[in-house]
Amino acid sequence: MKAVIIREPGGASVLELADVDEPVAQAGEVLVGVVAAGVNRADVSQREGHYTPPAGAPEWPGLEVSGLVLQLGEGVTGFRVGDRVAALLSGGGYAERVSVPVGQVLALPPNIDLVDGAALVEVAATVWSNVFLLGDLRAGETLLVHGGSSGIGTMAIQLAKARGARVVVTAGSADKLAACEALGADILINYREEDFAERMKAEGITAHVILDSIGGSYLGKNISVLAMDGHIVNIGNLSQETGSLDFGRLMMKRGAIHATSLRGRSAAGKAAIVDSVRENVWPLVADGRVKPVVAERFPLSEAGAAHRLMEGSTHIGKILLVV
Repeated sequence: MKAVIIREPGGASVLELADVDEPVAQAGEVLVGVVAAGVNRADVSQREGHYTPPAGAPEWPGLEVSGLVLQLGEGVTGFRVGDRVAALLSGGGYAERVSVPVGQVLALPPNIDLVDGAALVEVAATVWSNVFLLGDLRAGETLLVHGGSSGIGTMAIQLAKARGARVVVTAGSADKLAACEALGADILINYREEDFAERMKAEGITAHVILDSIGGSYLGKNISVLAMDGHIVNIGNLSQETGSLDFGRLMMKRGAIHATSLRGRSAAGKAAIVDSVRENVWPLVADGRVKPVVAERFPLSEAGAAHRLMEGSTHIGKILLVV
């Protein structure tokens, strides 16, 4: 089969479409014929040589796909050949086929386009596990999302609003903020023009949960706007900076800081999150309250162009590779 491989770490040009061995569904696995794969910043990090795939994962990138079930491994129930599915992966999504543990597979609701389904599962699992399972965001509380126009940000806005929370977002342009507002964000902050912490403090706003992929100097500012008993959840460090932690201030707020990742979890850990997404998020997808937000689609052979768009950070929502 064809897959996008990385012969050596480097820029987007090192991504190469090549022939690799086809996977086979092992016991407890589902073989998916990939229709589309989501592009994530973790893929860029892997391409650059900073994010080694977990043991047993394919060497080529790709953490989520949508497609059709081609084969069921021994012991698999709940799916049939031909079913429309989305799957959360440890790697290997940039390919024509991928085999994945059945616990990481979700049936796509009929109202979701098969290609666009690749824009849902990774962001849904990330947001649900971090904002709701870990951060315990509740109706009437406030969520602060840094990078509100990203794939994760657009999912966080929709889920938080669907569950009755207020949403504050930061983004770097008027177009991005307008997109966040259209999804339901309540308070819009252009981080290029104003300091989010100063704006929030001036308006008397504190956040019960803060979803942060920036890291670095945002740490102190996040603590300054954190509500009592609040949660800061760090899922990335795009700033590549070291932050300074004021323990005294954090203790005064009885706050918690969590640093998490999804890819390296065990199959059982991923399955538990996917089960919770199926129960709590998928009904919102099925009734249209939560929708995939897709910035652009590229052919699988143009994975390099998709990565360049990701690195440019001008997009809104998810970037997809179409097989």
